[in-house]
Amino acid sequence: MESVHAARSAGREAAAASKGAERDAGAKTTVLQVCSGDVKKVVPDQRVVRPLPPTGSTCPGETQAPKGSANRAPTSTLVLPEKFHPDGSREILFPDGTVKRLSDGHEETVFPDGTSVRVDRNGDKTIVFSNGQRDIHTAQFKRREFPDGTTKTVYCNGLQETKYASGRVKVRDVTENAVRDQK
Repeated sequence: MESVHAARSAGREAAAASKGAERDAGAKTTVLQVCSGDVKKVVPDQRVVRPLPPTGSTCPGETQAPKGSANRAPTSTLVLPEKFHPDGSREILFPDGTVKRLSDGHEETVFPDGTSVRVDRNGDKTIVFSNGQRDIHTAQFKRREFPDGTTKTVYCNGLQETKYASGRVKVRDVTENAVRDQK
């Protein structure tokens, strides 16, 4: 990718890439501005600051400060702390306490109520609820596992299977007619 570098005042450097992205590396803060207008600031403690769009708008908000004035964060700025780990994974903390961990091959989100969602690279999703229930979603089926050992599975062809902890198995077809009820 071709880029053009320009010297700015106070030892700052700006780089403009051929695809329209511009990166301004200040002494303490790195600002990345893409041709679509999206802006991403990375401050020295690795927090990422992204402006929020104004109410009713789909484009990011803009902030301009007059020359010589102190730069203050606008009221429409969302600060999302991101941690970048040496193994290449990263962690994002949202204001409501939700934590999203992105690493090679999977994404895991932990919500404040204790619910955890893990999405693997192949698209399989595992949801662990705070009440002990667990959902597994794959291309072939969706399964809910209950704490008492009961599992309910719905296959992609519409067939429903319920296995109880007692060993009983109940199978229903698409119209929910019992195909097999084995005790």
